[in-house]
Amino acid sequence: MGRKKGLPEFEESAPDGFDPENPYKDPVAMVEMREHIVREKWIHIEKAKILREKVKWCYRVEGVNHYQKCRHLVQQYLDATRGVGWGKDHRPISLHGE
Repeated sequence: MGRKKGLPEFEESAPDGFDPENPYKDPVAMVEMREHIVREKWIHIEKAKILREKVKWCYRVEGVNHYQKCRHLVQQYLDATRGVGWGKDHRPISLHGE
């Protein structure tokens, strides 16, 4: 199956009119910024889920050699999960990474 023609294009950048110093100045830009942040978080969460499945598959396939063979996948998964998720924005960066 190929891609359907005429699918909507989504803008992947932050809204132009959003002012972080005064977020309530433009309510429409504030809502667009919030949607942008939520969309980016979901993308990071889904990437981490895909990497988790790859790590599980690698552990099953490699058996006792998974420490050496799957190390790179585990490191990618750990890097992908740092700071990802809900409610981690207000914690110090030392606790959850960048």
